[in-house]
Amino acid sequence: MRLAFQWIMSFLYVVQNAVVMAAMGIVFFPWALVSPKGASTACNAYATWAIWSARWMVGIRSEIRGEVPTEAVLVPAKHQSFLDIMMIYKAVPQPRFIMKYELLFTPIIGIYAWRLGCVPVRRGKRGAAIKSMLADVESGRVPPGQLVIYPQGTRVRAGEYTPYKVGPYVLYKETGQAAVPVATNAGLFWPKGTMLRKPGLAVVEFLDRIEPGEDQKAFMSQLEEVIETRSNALMREAGFEPDAVD
Repeated sequence: MRLAFQWIMSFLYVVQNAVVMAAMGIVFFPWALVSPKGASTACNAYATWAIWSARWMVGIRSEIRGEVPTEAVLVPAKHQSFLDIMMIYKAVPQPRFIMKYELLFTPIIGIYAWRLGCVPVRRGKRGAAIKSMLADVESGRVPPGQLVIYPQGTRVRAGEYTPYKVGPYVLYKETGQAAVPVATNAGLFWPKGTMLRKPGLAVVEFLDRIEPGEDQKAFMSQLEEVIETRSNALMREAGFEPDAVD
């Protein structure tokens, strides 16, 4: 009975969330079209609503831990869920996301991504993608802020492992900025590939920064170790054992 109720509330949450996203996207669209401020205000309003309504509709509480960066830094983050995107967006003052190129052609969303200063990357073209990403960052088209990149290149189910890609190191080296890794357990409560939302405490944790100057091997090793170790610890804290997943 409890699971059936959770499914019903999850369905209602997903529906109302989609309606609110569409409504806000349309209402703010003229402002977003002419000003980045309009885009950021719309996205902030939507993220606030989605996180708040998740708490009372499906029981997902949210918590930010660690020292949130306010200066221009690279933010390599564990990505398990759309929820961790919204939590990071709400936490940092000037978020800029590395995102899939295809999203630029999504109605309304593409305009918002462009106006926010997100960096589109084509999948499957590693060398060209990195060059394009660097060109966007170095050209000044992307305003200074917290540049969020997902080291595994995609959303990863809680407890599963996907190899880390070299993109974060390239940006770390070329920009000369510190990197602030981010761990999360959000995928336990807002899972990939299902409408079911599960109650619990979703955490996004900003970890100790990696200062500029590390070589590729040291940087990538440290990045993966701290993100995976801390994300696994957060999942265990929520009662999930990542080592039990095949």
